[in-house]
Amino acid sequence: MSREPSPDAGSPARAADLRLAGEWLARHDLAGARPTPLLASRLAIRRRARLAAHVILGMLIITSALASSTFGGVQPQRPLQLPALTVVVAGLLLAQSLLDRWVRRVDQRAGATLSRRAAHLIQPGWRAVLGQPYAVFAVATFAGAMVLAGSALAVPDPTVRRLAVVLLIGLFGATAILVLQLRHLLRHPVVAEDEESLTADVIMRVEDARLLTTPNVQWALPIVLLFGTAPGWWGAASVAYLILGLAAFVALHKRAPSSATVARRAMSDR
Repeated sequence: MSREPSPDAGSPARAADLRLAGEWLARHDLAGARPTPLLASRLAIRRRARLAAHVILGMLIITSALASSTFGGVQPQRPLQLPALTVVVAGLLLAQSLLDRWVRRVDQRAGATLSRRAAHLIQPGWRAVLGQPYAVFAVATFAGAMVLAGSALAVPDPTVRRLAVVLLIGLFGATAILVLQLRHLLRHPVVAEDEESLTADVIMRVEDARLLTTPNVQWALPIVLLFGTAPGWWGAASVAYLILGLAAFVALHKRAPSSATVARRAMSDR
């Protein structure tokens, strides 16, 4: 990553991307490096992809909420409701896959423009990118949400059981999206031309992985779908699950080393 003055920024959008890249470098103890157009474009595409991913997951929650209102209504259940919801979830998963491919292609084009590559490139695995504590937290969050959904299936009320089916479909859809994103993080090639850009690449992976473990859908879907409809004991269990999850999430983020520290540790072990 060049320490020379950056080239002409050109358009206002490119200038803004370079400014944001400089701020990103400063936050990660790389203030001595000048932001390059390569880094600025990679960070910009990730911001856009992250926004689109939030929209996709939001659509998943909205679709599930609409399905729950239909199942909970007075009209008879239509036989194609569950298949239609499944098709919608599959479409959202396809959109997420195309989104990940878009980011990967931008990285590939960026790598093709490099005049040289950093020596001794690393391909960090899941322990370096995600880390065991975050992996355990993600698995525990998913397991807790599945236990909630399974307990709702045991309720005799047919409306609650139908909503529990919708919850299960939404949870599996959100988990599949998470797996696709983690697969992309672990498999796409490193894009770096020197030691600093290599550090920046690993930092981006670590930050993306940690954002993915934020269980927004796992926490929101049970409340959206079943709170107030399921029995009181289920509502109390869902609130306890949310509070315990938030406490664990806060403790994990406070105790975990920074993404820059994790990246430097991964590079020192190569």
